Amino acid sequence: MSQLVLASTSRYRRELLQRLRLPFAQARPEVDETPLPGEAPRALAVRLALAKAHAVAQTLAGSDTWVLGSDQVADLDGTPLGKPGERAAAVAQLQAMAGKTVYFHTALCLTHPDGRSFHDADLTAVRVRPLTHNEIERYVDAEQPLDCAGSFKSEGLGIALFDAIETRDPTALIGLPLIATARLLRQAGFPLP
Repeated sequence: MSQLVLASTSRYRRELLQRLRLPFAQARPEVDETPLPGEAPRALAVRLALAKAHAVAQTLAGSDTWVLGSDQVADLDGTPLGKPGERAAAVAQLQAMAGKTVYFHTALCLTHPDGRSFHDADLTAVRVRPLTHNEIERYVDAEQPLDCAGSFKSEGLGIALFDAIETRDPTALIGLPLIATARLLRQAGFPLP
């Protein structure tokens, strides 16, 4: 069986991929995640997923290894929101999203060093309920979502921030849509049910 490498050091993506019960390694892709001028959120997610997978695949030339790259970009009124990194940025993101629908574009690329490649993308809509400044600060202090696009963890307390989630894959919002991931892995020959 081919080897599998997750082109990410994200613990969230690692934990999700472990659900599929396939052995895999992780590698840090050296990719600049800065949006290009005027780049739409979906285009950014797709470009970064491909870039991450290809960056790691280049280091594995000659091997029978598939590399899975993924990226998620939050889209607020056409503007990409990244990971906040610090408390003040998380509070500002949540204030901007309060009472609005935010779209999360999660792109996947499964590539082999020989050039074979499979792609997919997921779209999840999150209706954020109206939030007070105190609610936002309490949430950010409680969960510290500084490494999450959109400044929340839907798998944790962040779910209390929403009115609704519309998705075809409940794992997509956490960072790796497993339905699409399993489909791509089956296409590459991995033994999944």
